[in-house]
Amino acid sequence: MIVETVKVTRRGQVTLPASLRNAAQIEEGDYIQFIIDGTTINLIVKKLIDKSQTYFWTREWQEGEREADEDIRAGRLKTFDSVDELIAELKS
Repeated sequence: MIVETVKVTRRGQVTLPASLRNAAQIEEGDYIQFIIDGTTINLIVKKLIDKSQTYFWTREWQEGEREADEDIRAGRLKTFDSVDELIAELKS
């Protein structure tokens, strides 16, 4: 556990110390969600997904990714010496 104390500026800003940023893998441009419960504030690092990439994170796509990873681990794959060999395999 890392504990840091920071000062709030007149404008309500705080600087996250490098030790916290590094531990939470927070990078410039990341988003942080604040959850307040009484006097406790929890910060959650959010990684936003570009709308054009959301398909990748669907349940169906992720199941396919897991299946492909398993096929690779099990050696169920082929290599080809040329594009023509690959195309011939796809057509067979």
